[in-house]
Amino acid sequence: MSKRFSVTVKDLVDEFQLEIMCKGSDFDTRTLTVIDVNRPGLQFVGFFDYFDPERLQIIGKAETEYLAGFSPEERRSRFSALFSYEIPAFIVSRNLEIFPECLEMAQHCGRTLLRTKQTAVEFTSLAIDYLNHRLAPMITRHGVLLDVYGEGVIIMGDSGIGKSETAIELIKRGHRLVADDAVEIRRIGQTLIGSAPELIRDYLEVRGVGVIDIPKIFGMGAIQESTQIDLIIKFEEWTDGYVYDRLGLDEEYVQILDVNVPCVTIPVRAGRNLAGIAEIAAMNNRQKKYGFNSAQMFVEKIDRQVDKNSN
Repeated sequence: MSKRFSVTVKDLVDEFQLEIMCKGSDFDTRTLTVIDVNRPGLQFVGFFDYFDPERLQIIGKAETEYLAGFSPEERRSRFSALFSYEIPAFIVSRNLEIFPECLEMAQHCGRTLLRTKQTAVEFTSLAIDYLNHRLAPMITRHGVLLDVYGEGVIIMGDSGIGKSETAIELIKRGHRLVADDAVEIRRIGQTLIGSAPELIRDYLEVRGVGVIDIPKIFGMGAIQESTQIDLIIKFEEWTDGYVYDRLGLDEEYVQILDVNVPCVTIPVRAGRNLAGIAEIAAMNNRQKKYGFNSAQMFVEKIDRQVDKNSN
């Protein structure tokens, strides 16, 4: 089951170093659960249909200039109407001067009033990106995640089958480790992003050797904080008599957080170069994304030859 996270208003203040003009009554406990940010231009003219009070509210120079044209009593009325809703926070951009009526109504209604040096557009873009990552649904899977030729590859399989040993060989070949043992997977839009839990980041366990610090042995170029997940490679014990796919025409997928990820199953037995096979699988998956399917082209070539001979 995936986890859902929340971000507090205090987290947002710390992340963006926002200036606190007024602490709302729920400042220490209020959480943000909606990614979108709202600029309340329509609300200042009295239109509250479809207004979502769970969103952050931010105003820029345009809204400020518009409000400056009203009398103090009218501004007080407009801010009172907006702050009657339990909004998480109201943010003024560009370090603009705070209207006294705005501060008065924020204090009266117990709403959090903040200010940022950034423009409204800059802050909105950064805040949505921050919330998109922090509020993304997340699930943890057992495996090793690496960046192989720019492809995010998760190697899965039973304990002791050779995942870590393959990862070491791939790192020695210049590829990068993202996570070992526990892979945290977040869905952002229709993209899966994998990373390691903070506690075990940059470490890899090799049976018989123990836990090793990858950047200290191989350098900082051997690690990567996160990567998009493009391919799953499943290691399984070789079974004599089982008919394995030799052409690669069968398309297999694993669904993670409602996103289908291409998957290949690699039978493991002594003598197989698993790191080399993982590299080939990553490159082949990359080619498929660009519309080049070697197996399909091979079959079509055989079919053309058969047709030619039959004629």
